[in-house]
Amino acid sequence: MSELGSPENPLKVAVVGSGPSGFYAVEALLKSGKAVAVDMIERLPAPFGLVRNGVAPDHPKLKQAILVYEKIAESPAFGFFGNVTIGRDVAVDELRRLYHAIVFTCGAETDRKLGIPGEDLKGSHTATEFVGWYNGHPDYRDRVFDLSGEVAVIIGQGNVAADVARILSKTVDELKHTDIAEHALEALGRSNVREIHVIGRRGPAQAKFTGKELREFGELADCDPVLKAEDLRLNPESEAEIADKNNAGSAKNIEIFQSFAARAPSAKTRRCIFRFLEGPVRLEGAGKVERLILAKNRLEGPPFNQVARETGETVAQPCNILFRSIGYKGIPIQGVPFDERKGIFPNDEGRIKDASGPVPGLYVAGWIKRGPSGIIGTNRACAVGTVASLLADLPKMDAQAKPGGEGLRKLLAGRGPRVVTYGEWRRIDAAEIGRGQPKGKPREKFTRIAEMLDAIG
Repeated sequence: MSELGSPENPLKVAVVGSGPSGFYAVEALLKSGKAVAVDMIERLPAPFGLVRNGVAPDHPKLKQAILVYEKIAESPAFGFFGNVTIGRDVAVDELRRLYHAIVFTCGAETDRKLGIPGEDLKGSHTATEFVGWYNGHPDYRDRVFDLSGEVAVIIGQGNVAADVARILSKTVDELKHTDIAEHALEALGRSNVREIHVIGRRGPAQAKFTGKELREFGELADCDPVLKAEDLRLNPESEAEIADKNNAGSAKNIEIFQSFAARAPSAKTRRCIFRFLEGPVRLEGAGKVERLILAKNRLEGPPFNQVARETGETVAQPCNILFRSIGYKGIPIQGVPFDERKGIFPNDEGRIKDASGPVPGLYVAGWIKRGPSGIIGTNRACAVGTVASLLADLPKMDAQAKPGGEGLRKLLAGRGPRVVTYGEWRRIDAAEIGRGQPKGKPREKFTRIAEMLDAIG
């Protein structure tokens, strides 16, 4: 039998998920020096994961990573199976028979819950739903967000919370030349939201915005960033955090917050209000969200390990619509071990493991490996590490030749999903760009799977 990874017996790998960690895993395999054939399996007809469906439409530079992924996809050793769902169209056990190894890079697809009474009232939403909706993700196309009230509340102080707040704060003129979905642009044009409250359980020194994202709130056409100067008084532990040279981002945030607090009121019609040391206790309302009860908090613990503790004081905040943005977790796939508490596939250096140790042939990279942390580029080192583990395991793998993509194509042929190739995705891509041109937009996305499939015939 020929050595696995030789030209006579190429290493056949399936990569499940087509976001950054998926493409970086493909890249690492292609650069491994081994003979490989890598097939990417994606449940949507369109690749690129959160770069396409999560990056805010007014941040086009962040989408330039797609140019790197397009180069990777040009390799003759790369195959793409779009519109194929693992667990519905093909089982994990079937994939294991077709490939020497599977790398799961399917991200953290659901939001963590607040765990408070009233969380399921009408008007209470996840950030993921809203981001998917304005980005034209087919899963969220038909979501309805009632923007007829004046007060929106966002729980969380990371960059996704900033994206949601910024999109609510912007005018149609600021958004109309982006790739925002048309249905979202129309709804935002009718929005009556005038106050956006961005609320964090801890203090301003612990807010997780990046300086660039935060600074943009000072440059909005019709919205003022607002916060009270007294909210920027720091306890000694937070002062120590700000003084740490490895924590320059938080120091920069405090500077930006101070500049916001010093601004004089203007005639702008909207206000984005940053609030700290408040945690949600319950949502109230007669069938829909009307108010949010918040506990006033204080910080306890040493620098970088401070936790929010309730003081016993509460405050009621009127609220017409609420978004939670407090982190993400993965969802299980049948046939793969899952850590319910952490929301990841349990692993050791990317090797998926169950109670008895590593599961042969199963690997993981990206958020579903380590949790939702880091930026787009963080996923490259993560994926490279996983592929290094996979390559180190080659001597232990079953070296028998596997059917790979050819076998998967035959298996799916009798099952019904309209498999989308990478060449067909390029046709969808071109059609979207063509739809955007008359509107002065970089593209007008198809927001339904049926529309994507119609574009390729």
